[in-house]
Amino acid sequence: MIKRLVLGEAGIGVALVVLAGFFVIAAPNFATEQNLRNIMTQITLNTVLAVGMTFVILVGGIDLSVGSAMALCAVVSGTMMAGSGSVVTLVGAILVSVLVGAVVGWINGFVSEQWRVPSFIVTLAMLNVARGAAERYTDAATIYNLPAALNDFGTITLLGVPAVFWVALLLAGIGWFVLSRTVFGRLIYATGNNEEAVRLSGHKTSRIKIAAFMIAGLTVGIAAVLYMARLNIASPILGQGYELNAIAAVVIGGASLMGGRGSMAGTFLGACLLGVLTNGLLLMGVSDFERQIITGLVILVAVVLDAYRLRLARKLAVTQPATKEPVPATVAS
Repeated sequence: MIKRLVLGEAGIGVALVVLAGFFVIAAPNFATEQNLRNIMTQITLNTVLAVGMTFVILVGGIDLSVGSAMALCAVVSGTMMAGSGSVVTLVGAILVSVLVGAVVGWINGFVSEQWRVPSFIVTLAMLNVARGAAERYTDAATIYNLPAALNDFGTITLLGVPAVFWVALLLAGIGWFVLSRTVFGRLIYATGNNEEAVRLSGHKTSRIKIAAFMIAGLTVGIAAVLYMARLNIASPILGQGYELNAIAAVVIGGASLMGGRGSMAGTFLGACLLGVLTNGLLLMGVSDFERQIITGLVILVAVVLDAYRLRLARKLAVTQPATKEPVPATVAS
């Protein structure tokens, strides 16, 4: 029990506190109010993307296209709202960004399930398709002159916290509620644990998996809007490498790449840990190359711990009687 606690969400929280304490001592200006706001702003996009990625990983999938899809969402919606001060146009462009993300997610899930192609391959292909489509849509040009209201939202603070970070917190909270308090959330876990059992109980696992990819797409569309709000541009080359950061946050947060294990709270803590690590190393004057090495080692350690957790869980399952939670018999359509 103690080992499971240390290697679970409590362990991630302790690691985050220890890391922050180290940077308070070692990095100048780390604990200032302005830098704490900077950290919250910096981890916003990764948190939003990681929320959607959590659903995909829990069903045993992976999505490598989120960075490119984010660029596609940004240029499509950015083109709509550029040069316009209309609130209706702004709202419409935001909805289009979310819709484009959802469509990309649906394509990923549908192709993977319809033709039984591993999601790794499907989303790797979509990574190139979405990036090429974004560049073709704008002729590789960056879009400027976005509405002032959007940029204002990206810079304001509410109760001392950046407004964009409140959005990330809201999405993480919704994700936590869905996974822990709804039948659909239980089916997400059940599909990752034992897809065949879910299928035999009368549920279409393909629909569950496609829904997970669509949720990831929805968060991609929202992240694209937040990116434009922060930087006031929409670029077809934005989002490169974002998919790896999102996956890293989910894995560091305790999710298993095999599916069926993980939590939204763990994902949020994982995103915070990555953000604190990056910010602290930057303040310490660590070079970009060294930061990449250190971040990679942290991810590697997280994967090793994930494998250790899996072996530990198997040992406990052998030595202790397991209490299995029944798969829901019906889901409201």
